[in-house]
Amino acid sequence: MRTAFYLILWTCLGLTAACTCSKPLQSQATDQAAVRQVLAAQSTCWSQGDLECYMAGYWKSDSLLFVGKRGLTYGWQQTLSNYKVSYPDASAMGKLTFDQKEVRPLAPDIMLVVGKWHLQREATLGDLEGHFSVIMRKFEDGWKIIADHSS
Repeated sequence: MRTAFYLILWTCLGLTAACTCSKPLQSQATDQAAVRQVLAAQSTCWSQGDLECYMAGYWKSDSLLFVGKRGLTYGWQQTLSNYKVSYPDASAMGKLTFDQKEVRPLAPDIMLVVGKWHLQREATLGDLEGHFSVIMRKFEDGWKIIADHSS
């Protein structure tokens, strides 16, 4: 079930030694800040109850990989559909915060982000939290999540 995610992760990790050393530190810091900004924007969108805005941080492709408690999901549209079922309205969505533990360059255009997520919701629904690891890729229109493992 996790094989595809780990295959992508290990492939990217294998590129780390060869690629990250050649990129200037200032450029890496700029990219890391841009990646953090994507996640901050997602947190804001989610907390406003706007799933389409939240999904702007994901690669809009059938090859997007999401690994969650129900297993593997492929594709941007299917990921959005799953979110809509699990979080049908703003109260179910709650207020999302991320605590980013690591933002690590794996290649000039690939970043690994590891952290915690927390949903603060009404007492009747209860808060939710877990951990995540996402692989982000730099495209012409900015950094996008290409693989997400959330638990």
